[in-house]
Formats: sequence, C-alpha cells, structure tokens
Amino acid sequence: MSLSAAVLSRRSLLLAAIAGVFGSLWRPQPVLAASKAGDPSWDLNADQWRERLSPQAYDVLRNEGTERPFTSPLSEEKRSGTYHCAGCDAALFSSEAKFDSGTGWPSFWQPLDGAIATKVDFKLILPRTEYHCSRCGGHQGHVFNDGPRPTGKRYCNNGVALRFQPA
Repeated sequence: MSLSAAVLSRRSLLLAAIAGVFGSLWRPQPVLAASKAGDPSWDLNADQWRERLSPQAYDVLRNEGTERPFTSPLSEEKRSGTYHCAGCDAALFSSEAKFDSGTGWPSFWQPLDGAIATKVDFKLILPRTEYHCSRCGGHQGHVFNDGPRPTGKRYCNNGVALRFQPA
C-alpha cells in the first residue's frame, strides 16, 4: 500500500469514527411527533389505520414511505378545488397553489394555514424538511426551496396521501 493510500485509509477511518460517535450522541428533536400532531381523536392504532387505508396509503401516511413518481393521477389534476389528507380528510392545499414541478408528484407552493406540521428527516443522510397533516400526523411529503414565487417553496406531496375535492 502506498503512503498516500495509507493516509487516505486512516483519514477515512477517522472520519467514519467521528461520524459514528457524532451520530450516536446527537439526535435531532422533531418539531412534530407523528400521530400526536393535532386532534387526539386521530391517534388510531395500526390496525385501525390499516382498515381505513389502502396498503400503499398506509405505507406513505403511517410509515413515511414514498410512492413511485409519475404514478399519481393527481399530478395531472387541473380542476379547481381542495386537496385533503387521505387519512383524516383535513384540507391541506388549495388548487390555486398547485403547480407542475416536473418531479412526478403533485406539488404546491403553499399549504393552507395550519394544515401541516414539519420535522427534520435524515433518512438520506442530509437533512430534509418532512411535512405531515397537522390533524392526524399522516406523512405527506417533503418541502424544498426550489419552488415558484411568491414563496419559493415546493411542497412535494405523495398523491396517495391526498384526496381531491372539486370546487
């Protein structure tokens, strides 16, 4: 092994050890405790949620899963109306805030007032802002800072986590 490879190996080992110690000591505190977000009457057990939801909706809303992109018919929805949580039917977004982000998921530049709660998500190592329905705690998606004006936000939502109600 060359000297530069040995130094690189030691450096990598040291960085991995530091990351491991840091990761084991530091735990970010979520802003939202899922399923304790709002109305306690929506604190259902897993069996009750499974009865209410399809398997795919259960995975997204209760296990913070993600549906495949370009699979939701709501991405193409153009009518006026309101997008509701598929778990508890709380109104989350107006169709006026919907835009085509090209990502394959329904996207919005602004939620309705008080409709969502957020927390930090480290599932992909780097922090992301995850958002949930503020009534039942159901996972909806992630918010990014690459959306259109006036907010500059992109609320990237799982279509299976929504129900559209036409105006």
